Amino acid sequence: MNPSSSSSSSPSQMITEITHLSSDLIELILSFLPISTLITVSTVCKNWHSIISSSSFSSHNNHNHKPWFFLHGIHNISYKNNQSFAFDPTSNTWFLLPTFPTTTSNQNQPNTSFIGTNGFFFITAPKFCYTTILHPFWHATPNLHFPRINPLLGVFNDNKFVVVGGVKFIGNLVDIEDRLDVEIYDPSLGSWEICPPLPGDFRSGNSSSSLSSALFKGKLYVFGIYSCFVSSFDLEKHVWSDVQTIRPHGVVFSFLVSCRKQLVLAGICNLAHGSCFNLWKVDERTMEFTEIGAMPHDLLYDLFDADEDDKFASLKCVGLGDLIYVFNEDYHSVYPACVCEIDGESGKCCWRRVPQMPLPVNKFHKVISFCSTISLHSVLGQRQNLGLH
Repeated sequence: MNPSSSSSSSPSQMITEITHLSSDLIELILSFLPISTLITVSTVCKNWHSIISSSSFSSHNNHNHKPWFFLHGIHNISYKNNQSFAFDPTSNTWFLLPTFPTTTSNQNQPNTSFIGTNGFFFITAPKFCYTTILHPFWHATPNLHFPRINPLLGVFNDNKFVVVGGVKFIGNLVDIEDRLDVEIYDPSLGSWEICPPLPGDFRSGNSSSSLSSALFKGKLYVFGIYSCFVSSFDLEKHVWSDVQTIRPHGVVFSFLVSCRKQLVLAGICNLAHGSCFNLWKVDERTMEFTEIGAMPHDLLYDLFDADEDDKFASLKCVGLGDLIYVFNEDYHSVYPACVCEIDGESGKCCWRRVPQMPLPVNKFHKVISFCSTISLHSVLGQRQNLGLH
């Protein structure tokens, strides 16, 4: 085709030419599009809808897209003011997720028992329930041996759940003294297995308010945000490693994040030239660390409205794949965030602002955040609720 004939082609002629391509080639072209765009183009014609909605395309496509960032806000007075948002880094777009129902048995659960991770929301007390994010429907498991609030929670190997630490919850009362056993739920068995508790070094801070966790290579790493203690729990052997310390010079508080090929420590440092937010690569065998990047200074201070002494205390950090998100969990600027993408080959860090969340955004008493991979199939079922037509 020569240039003149190409420039004079009508849209209908161009569509006809595209539809003459083989299904394999069309599938290849579509595989490069972000999920939000795929949902839109799936309505173009029956053939494209058939390709995009096929299980083979969805399975292959899931490996080509970056994990989404989820933020769920809890309002203590009325659950109707709760909101859930999802950010797709590929299309650089926020989505307001549908409001999901409360459970009959847990309508009055404390907000400290509500957790989100790895594509699920959980309620851990007084009864344990879970639901997928995009298809909200609560499922109950048998009760935990030790109902608890503020635990760490991970999802691994065909949706097994591991619950670590937290504060014992008995009859709407809490017991901060007990070191609670680790519990693992196997959906194929429908029961909870008791495993050794978090090492005693973490006794002074064994809840998710003072701990972060990272699933990496068959182990759940637990890290003290302020203590800098770290230990790993082998998800197959059910044993804890010796407790070690990861404390870079000047660090005030930090979070351990599981990336695609490495563990990354991310945290605030107070140094002679001022405060900074740095990233360190952590060797999972020796726990030795090497600095790999720092957030640009202007980006860090864009996360705050005022120059307060304790302003950094509201910073939170989550990540997955090659992405690390840092955000302010205070309402001031409607929960501002930025994201760092770590190049899998060179290790270079690239930072950018995350767009403002879609308004209106309510003021929340608690904010839950996490990253998760998202299947195209699950989004297809929610395209109207996500505003994708």
